[in-house]
Parts: sequence; structure tokens; C-alpha cells
Amino acid sequence: MLTTHGTAGRPVWIDLLNPTEADVQQAQNSLSLRIPSRDQLSEIESSSRLVKRDRQLYLSMPTLSAVHDDASPPPLGFILAPEVVVTIRFSEIPPVQQFAAEFEASPDNGDSAHAFARLLEVMVDRVADLLERHSAELSSTSRRVFRQGNTGDRDDLRSTRMLRRVLLIVGATGQRLSEIRETLLGLQRIAPFVADSADWLPQDVAGRLRLIQRDLASLADFEAHLSNNVQFLLDATLGFINTAQNEIFKVLTIVSVVGIPPTLIASMYGMNFRNMPELSWSWGYEYGLALIASSIIIPVVWFRTRGWW
Repeated sequence: MLTTHGTAGRPVWIDLLNPTEADVQQAQNSLSLRIPSRDQLSEIESSSRLVKRDRQLYLSMPTLSAVHDDASPPPLGFILAPEVVVTIRFSEIPPVQQFAAEFEASPDNGDSAHAFARLLEVMVDRVADLLERHSAELSSTSRRVFRQGNTGDRDDLRSTRMLRRVLLIVGATGQRLSEIRETLLGLQRIAPFVADSADWLPQDVAGRLRLIQRDLASLADFEAHLSNNVQFLLDATLGFINTAQNEIFKVLTIVSVVGIPPTLIASMYGMNFRNMPELSWSWGYEYGLALIASSIIIPVVWFRTRGWW
């Protein structure tokens, strides 16, 4: 789908969403630009993502779509020229949709440089909002994990299930932060490249790009902080799970140690050999019961004094 934004007869921004061959051909004929394919936009080399041809800049980066799935982040392409800015995308991208709404509502749409700068600002705001949301989620998850560890709850089954849910939350957050990191890296490459390569940029746009670079640097630091928190929560949750499993193994060990002596005594006196002197004792039965009880009580008391129970 090809959407043109701007005044009549002077498009400032052209948005290509899942473009067909006809859309690409129409854009190329009307603008005298080469529209890159999805495969070309998905290239990961800097030399492929940041290209200058005459006065035109061809830019690409991975970005975050509105749909959370297992697919890799879809590419987003830009063609920045003095007359027009073109976006090529293959999914619904909230910052682009927000920018489109702002662009249509503004009585003065400006030129391609100002439109491009505003689009980058909207994308930076979107990344900041996502990082703030994930920061709040991690804080809430952290409180759940360490509150669970301090309550002394004896319901190990419920605790383990809760910790497994926490692992899923932390894993999903880590994956999302990885996608945000790729988006930040793409923006950090694009902003200085445009500022240095487009000598036709207005002075105020160059200043806005420098401000965007500073914002991106601070967001990258914050994202690194969140990634460290994800790793810390992952290690802590796995530690709690290992502790819970060790508690279960300890209980099983105690039960087995306590249960072996009485079983051995009962099996020994259950053989009923004729030459067993205890068979003729008047208090032999009571003696056997007392021996079995002692073999249970003594290990339990010993484990108790050692703090194992």
C-alpha cells in the first residue's frame, strides 16, 4: 500500500506498507528513486544499512512491530532526499502510525528533513515508553520473587510453580529488551550518519539530530541497566528453584535414613528362626517395638539438633 502525505502536488512523505510490485514501480517512476526490497533492507552490514547516493540517503534498521510473536523484528527502510522522505515497512509500526496522525493534523507539514527528524523523535519516544514499561514489570517481578523468598512458605509446590511463571516473564522481557537493543542500535547509527552525510539539512534539524543522539545514548545506558536486572532476576529465580529442590531432596534423605533402621529390625525379627533367643522372651514383642521406636527417634532427634528439620 502506497500512502502519500503532503500538500497537493508536493508530497513530503511517502509511506510504503507491504508494497506490491505496482506500488514500488509507481514510487520509482514518480520520484526517480530506487526502492530497496525487503531482503536488501534486512542486510545487517553497516555498509548496506547506511548508503549515500548523490544527495539521497538509503537507511534501514530493525524495529519493533505492534504484534508480539516469535518472528525476527521486521526491517524499516528510509529514503531521505531533499524533496521527500520515503518509509518502507512490512508490518504495522506504532511510531509510524502516530507520526502519520500528527502529520495529517499539522497545518504546516514542513519539508522532508523536518519530517524525518520528527519521525525519529517519535520512534525514540516509543522506545523510551517501552523501556519504562519493562522497568515497571521487572520491579514488580523482583518484589514477587524476593517476597516469596522471605515469607518462609512451606508450600514448595506452589512456590516452584510461581517461580516457573517468573522465569517465563523474565525470559519474555529479556527477549523484548533484545529487540529494543537492536532498534536502539539502528537509531544510533542512523542519526549521526544523516547529520554528517546530508549537507543540505537545515541548521535546526541538525541540532535536533544531535539531541536525538544524546537521548539515544541515555536510553542505551538504561536498556543495559534493565538487561543486567533481567540477568540478576534470572539468577535469583534459578537459585530459589535450586534451593527448593534441595529442600525436597533433604526431606527425602531424612525419611530414607529414618526409615531404614526400623525396616531392618522388623525384617530381621520377622525371619522366625528356631535359634532366635528373643522368640522365647516374655517381653520380646515389647523389646522389638521399643527397638524400632528408638531407631526412629534417635535419628530424628539428631537431625533436629543439627538443624536439618
